[in-house]
Amino acid sequence: MKRTGKLPGRRYQKGAVAIIVGLCIVVLVGFLGLVADLGRLFITKTELSNAADACALAAAAELKGDAESLNRAESAGITVGQRNNVDFQGDAVSILVNSDVTFSETLTGTYFTKNAVAAASIPNMKYAKCTLPQTGIMPWFMQVMGAGAQTVTAHAVAALSPSQTNCAIPVGLCSQTPPYLPSTPTTCPDGTTPDSHGFCVGKWYGSRFTAGGGFTGSFNLIDFSPPNGGAVELSNLLTGSGQCDLTVSNPVGQTGMQQSIAKAWNTRFGLYQGSDNVGNAPPDFTGFAYTATSWTSQFNAYNGTSGTTSNFLAARVANTIYQGDVAAGLDLTGNPSSATSAQLDSNGADRRLALMPIVNCDGWSSSQTVPIQKFACVLMLQPMEGPGEETFVEYRGQADVPGNPCATLGLPGAGGGIGPKVPALAR
Repeated sequence: MKRTGKLPGRRYQKGAVAIIVGLCIVVLVGFLGLVADLGRLFITKTELSNAADACALAAAAELKGDAESLNRAESAGITVGQRNNVDFQGDAVSILVNSDVTFSETLTGTYFTKNAVAAASIPNMKYAKCTLPQTGIMPWFMQVMGAGAQTVTAHAVAALSPSQTNCAIPVGLCSQTPPYLPSTPTTCPDGTTPDSHGFCVGKWYGSRFTAGGGFTGSFNLIDFSPPNGGAVELSNLLTGSGQCDLTVSNPVGQTGMQQSIAKAWNTRFGLYQGSDNVGNAPPDFTGFAYTATSWTSQFNAYNGTSGTTSNFLAARVANTIYQGDVAAGLDLTGNPSSATSAQLDSNGADRRLALMPIVNCDGWSSSQTVPIQKFACVLMLQPMEGPGEETFVEYRGQADVPGNPCATLGLPGAGGGIGPKVPALAR
């Protein structure tokens, strides 16, 4: 049968792919724009968030409650925030004075610029907020789809929070101010003034403080959750980490003095009896004892000078072991065995700088428990000889005072920090 027509040849199909690509090019550019331009905005948002965090933290660090605190906070926030760059680190962050850094009394409250805060409310400003917008970000590809300049904004809020500290040992430090003592000392051995609780940094305080009339003479043991626990719980706190949750609102106390407490106390000096050892009861990096015999000045054994004896910081570096009863002027019950210098080096930890609750010891004359007034940082100076024998600690400052050696890392504390206040992000 004769054909009446011809099928189209290949020459009639040339250019079909170009037509398809031409029809799809707008869609392809659109997808490319979603990937590239949105990715660029996401990166810019991340960079801007870093700048906002730095701005808020710097501003919050200056919220000390004085009349000039907001001026300092705004200036610090702007200075630190503008050290950051955005848009692939190509453009500097711009922070506007009197609009981008604001302050509030509460986290969820209204935020005001520094000029809008009444003078009487300045001490109440606890939160600093940085709001950083980046405007005029032109898309690379989405302009083909008609998209214009974009804006990205980042927010951050920070406040001062108590930092982390060492954990507390179950021993109370008697307040040195009236009515707990007849009078507070007017000067310290180094000529400085005693702090608000009557203590002098570097001064030695004994286990029997004779603080006020009627004081029972117990070793000021502290059960942080009376009446449960007893001697076993307190011993475990001494051989273990100690009381690390310091949000203690209930009255505390523990009567009596048990030999097990002395054994547990001494493990922090690398001195062991029974089943205790460097593996289950870590020592400090040094077990050297500071007593009237080994440190005749009886002041500032932490980093001071007394003859040729190494102070505590130097003894730590050298991993100096307990020098023995004769050299220390002590008579330790039970003749505990001492860890070696190598064991102190490999198993040592921060064990002799600890927190002690400051309490009204005079209150124990009428009650088994007393409230905690504050926490103090102390250096455990010497092993404990046994029940009835005096043991000394060296006062190193209140736990919330900057620079005390019991503050750790300068990070906000979990479970209710009590250390010096440091800026922390709140949102």
